[in-house]
Amino acid sequence: MDRLWALKKKAAGLLCLGAMTACQIAPSTMTEPTKDDVRPNIVIVLVDDQRYDAFGALTDGLETPFLDRLISEGVRFENAFVTTSLCSPSRASIMSGQTMRNHGIVDNNSPTPEGFEPFSVLLDEAGYDTAFIGKWHMGSADASPKPGFDHWVSFEGQGNYDPIDAFGRPSLLNVNGIEVPQTGYITDELTAYATNWLDTRSDAPFMLFVSHKAVHLPFSPAERHRGQYDRLELESPPSDKPDARQGPRPMWLTMQNNSWHGTGFAFYSNIPIEDLQRTYYSALSGVDDSMGRLFEALESQGNGRDTIIIYTSDNGFMFGEHGLVDKRAAYEASIRVPMIVHAPGLLDTGTTNPVLVRNIDIAPTVLSLAGVDIPERYEGRDMLSVDATTDDEALIYEYYWEFNYPQTPSTFAIRTDRYKYIQYHGVWDTEELFDLETDPDELVNLIADPAYHEILIKLRADLFEAISQDGARPSIPFTERFNQGAVFWSDDVSSSVAFPEHWQRNPDAADKYEHILPDGPGKAAQLDAITPTLRDILDAKPSEDQP
Repeated sequence: MDRLWALKKKAAGLLCLGAMTACQIAPSTMTEPTKDDVRPNIVIVLVDDQRYDAFGALTDGLETPFLDRLISEGVRFENAFVTTSLCSPSRASIMSGQTMRNHGIVDNNSPTPEGFEPFSVLLDEAGYDTAFIGKWHMGSADASPKPGFDHWVSFEGQGNYDPIDAFGRPSLLNVNGIEVPQTGYITDELTAYATNWLDTRSDAPFMLFVSHKAVHLPFSPAERHRGQYDRLELESPPSDKPDARQGPRPMWLTMQNNSWHGTGFAFYSNIPIEDLQRTYYSALSGVDDSMGRLFEALESQGNGRDTIIIYTSDNGFMFGEHGLVDKRAAYEASIRVPMIVHAPGLLDTGTTNPVLVRNIDIAPTVLSLAGVDIPERYEGRDMLSVDATTDDEALIYEYYWEFNYPQTPSTFAIRTDRYKYIQYHGVWDTEELFDLETDPDELVNLIADPAYHEILIKLRADLFEAISQDGARPSIPFTERFNQGAVFWSDDVSSSVAFPEHWQRNPDAADKYEHILPDGPGKAAQLDAITPTLRDILDAKPSEDQP
């Protein structure tokens, strides 16, 4: 236990150093333990698609008091990123401490590879009580309990916000291997399962993983939050207009504007991006309520241990940056995520740490806090032990082209504390190079600027060295198609390319969501059932009775 206490004390001291604040370890909270087991409780809250700045404390007009409390009482890592900005690969990286090229879950359709081991296995073996509650989404049709979790509540794929799904069928949850009906709004219901489990805690240390569906598309707020932000004033990001950028502009980026992922035809609708963003923020209020209930439950359960909360998202989200919506791209709003560690009794409060951290760092951080050895296969590191004054870690980003959303090419990038170099694989297109110190909005592509040629050469070499894994042959996966993909476009939106006419659609097309379903004899009947329900959500208009 002496080693565990030293680890705990080291984490606190190094985090203070990393945050570059004049913090000291309070004698009242950092006294020598009197019990044999001083390991902390650990709570991980994972939100889906939350932007790094989607907090009232960071964005004017948002009402997130409990998420803001995390910031005011915790340590916010302001340079937190994902190694792949896509749900399943990112979640697999969080669970495994590995990048996508190594854990093997390369898109949202991939099944979980044989032998995939979440860090929960090691915690469980070390004597932690472990619970997973929420969205797993690795192997879309598989909601069964996963290794290392003593308690399990999940659902297939993306799950549903409401108890009746888009086909009019009951939404189901898998609770410890048994299917039960979902009875309420999903964010509230997952929170209820989490707080009920907390009420059963004994003196043993526990790890609770709460994995929200919110705020994933189609944004669907709880009834109490509908219309909450109808009058919120929003500004378009600086890179929203094509003429705002200087230097070579990728062709794929220009073409993507008239697509599911572009602001010209976003999600095949003519809804203003600002209205979509307001609905997104309203859905986030359910997560804020959930955080408040978790705080209350944790404070009341009191098993005499420090409780550490790690709050993050599986990827960012774009609302007009570079003319895009959604994620996948290597631009800042897509890859940057919130990362907050809340542990007032252990770490300094209300601080910002500039060290670069990634989703692959969560698993080793949790194991280190629990006093468990970090496996050699982990590519991440304990983010609480990194000194920001000497750290020179770079982010390596990878995304593999998906047939069902073909707008974004395979993308590889390296991001240092100053520069970002992006390379697109398998397409005839330009690379991108940004100086983030002078150009944080990524408006000036320096790829052809002779003054940056030496920097470009080095970044290309560093990226290849990282991706090729010490000379091993890299490979791009070939995944199975199950339909033509989200390929529709609108003739109301300007485009620099002549798309096939049979892909042309308008916002009222009966089959505009057909890419969600696999091809087959029952597809037409499924579309008849699903489209009206999705239209009610995606095409929702702002509330007229909002003050």
